[in-house]
Amino acid sequence: MEALLAHSFDYLSSHEPTKVRKGLRQVEGLLAQICLSRAKRPVSEKRGSPRASPVLFGAPQSGCKALSELRDDPAFREFFKLQDGFQWNVAMRLVTCLEHLLGRGSNGTNDLLILATLDLIQGVLLLHPPSKILFAREIYMNLLLDLLDPINCPAIQSATLLTLVTALLDHPANTRTFEQLDGLLTVTSLFKQRSTAREVKLKLVEFLYFYLMPETAMISTSAPSTALQRSPSKLGAGPMSRSANVSRPHSSGRSSRDTRTTEEKQSLLGRYLNNVEDLVEDLKETAPFGATVY
Repeated sequence: MEALLAHSFDYLSSHEPTKVRKGLRQVEGLLAQICLSRAKRPVSEKRGSPRASPVLFGAPQSGCKALSELRDDPAFREFFKLQDGFQWNVAMRLVTCLEHLLGRGSNGTNDLLILATLDLIQGVLLLHPPSKILFAREIYMNLLLDLLDPINCPAIQSATLLTLVTALLDHPANTRTFEQLDGLLTVTSLFKQRSTAREVKLKLVEFLYFYLMPETAMISTSAPSTALQRSPSKLGAGPMSRSANVSRPHSSGRSSRDTRTTEEKQSLLGRYLNNVEDLVEDLKETAPFGATVY
C-alpha cells in the first residue's frame, strides 16, 4: 500500500495534467478497492443460474462490503493506520494538489481535475475523520472559500459546498475557522448574486440548514493525528490565502473554539442574511437531518 501511495503522491505533485489525473485515479482505485471489494459469493449463489435474480428483489449485484464491515477489514485498518502519519496522509496530498490546481487558472481540463480532487477529499475525510483537522488551519479553509468565488463554474461551487460540509461535520474547531475567515459572508454573497446558478443556490440553502444545526463537542480519537499539525512557519501563506485580513466574530467572553448553539449561529448569520428566523423555524419543523437534535 505504501508503494501505491508513493507513486500516486508523485503524480499528484506533477505540473502535467495527465500525470495529476493518473495520481487521482490511483487514489480513487485504492479507496474503491478498500470500500467496494467483493465478498465471496456463497455456494448456493454460485449454483443458481440467473445472476440477475438479486436485482429483481432490489439486492446489490455484487457482494460489496457494508460500511459497518470496514472496521474489521485488514486493508482498511492498514489504510487508517497509515493516515495517522504525515508521510502517507492522503488528505494532505489532495489539499496540496488542490492548491496547485487553483493557481493554474480556469479551463476545462483543470476544472475536471479540481472536481475529481474535491470528490476524493470528501471520501478521504469520511474514511479518516481525524484528517479533518487540516481544515482548522486558515490556509486550507481558505482554499475551499476561494473555490466559492463567482468566477468558478457551478459544478465546482456545488462540489466545494459538499466538501465544506464534510470538513465541518462534527468538527466545531473547523466551523470556528470558517466563521473567522468570513465564510458566512462568502456563502451569503454567492447566494445573493443573480448570476449564481439555481442548483448552486439550492446547495447553498442546504449548507445554511446544516450550518444552523447545534453543535456537540468533538470526541477525541484514540489515535490523534498530531503529525498533521505542522508549524505555521513551515506552511507559509498559500497564493490564494486571505489570512491577512481576518474578521473575527465577537465571542462574548467565550473561547472561539467552543461549540455554538443554533441561536448563536442564527445571530452570526443574521449579520449577512435577512429572515434567518424563517430558516431556523423550518429547520425545527422539517428536521432534514433528523429530529433527535431538538
